[in-house]
Amino acid sequence: MSEFEPQVLAFACHYCAYAAADLAGSMRLSYPPNVKVLHLPCTGKVDVLYLLRAFEKGADAVFVAG
Repeated sequence: MSEFEPQVLAFACHYCAYAAADLAGSMRLSYPPNVKVLHLPCTGKVDVLYLLRAFEKGADAVFVAG
């Protein structure tokens, strides 16, 4: 029996959360391959339909990081 690996989609703000993820990459830090980061200009305008669509497309978890 294989272990469950949730597919996680992160909506990340360009100036805040994405900058932190980019810095982590520059420092050679890593995060699990089942986490996908979606780079957005601003998370303040994320429509709930995008979050629901991510679940429809197979995401197990979705979060918005600003």
